[in-house]
Amino acid sequence: MSLLAGLGLFVATVVLMEGFAYAIHRWVMHSRLGWLLHESHHRERKGWFERNDLYAVIFAAPSVLLIWGAMNAGWGDWALWVGAGVAFYGIIYFGFHDVIVHGRIAHRIVPRSTYFKRIVQAHKLHHAVEGRDGAVSYGFIYAPPVDRLKRQLAASREAEVRAPKGRAAAASTDHHAESA
Repeated sequence: MSLLAGLGLFVATVVLMEGFAYAIHRWVMHSRLGWLLHESHHRERKGWFERNDLYAVIFAAPSVLLIWGAMNAGWGDWALWVGAGVAFYGIIYFGFHDVIVHGRIAHRIVPRSTYFKRIVQAHKLHHAVEGRDGAVSYGFIYAPPVDRLKRQLAASREAEVRAPKGRAAAASTDHHAESA
């Protein structure tokens, strides 16, 4: 396989992985069975790891297998390029999602571009819902416009939107002060 064809396959794999990740996130992770692991990601984390991190191991397995097969079992160059594309998507996901959006590793990155801000806001809107039903924005490197996501949340019959952090505590304190 030529270098140009391999790079094309690599880029196509990264792009297709966003669609795959969207589908897995929406219809597997937010299903009753998938929620057993994914729920931990929608709650306050206690410690460094959460059950949801097992998905990273599950999704890394095909990449490792494809790269191993290309290098050791004669599967062909396509397997190496596809495996590398899957791995690169995982790196992008980790950087955007775990580091920048959720701050699992300390950093000084501040989203300034319109694209970057939209990705972060969309994922925060995804987490604005209590439970697994009614969430919006299941992608990781593409997100619809934030205004559209806000309208979807407002129109949803399933979405139980959380109170913004700080307001719930303040309301609770105000209520206790009034009753005292």
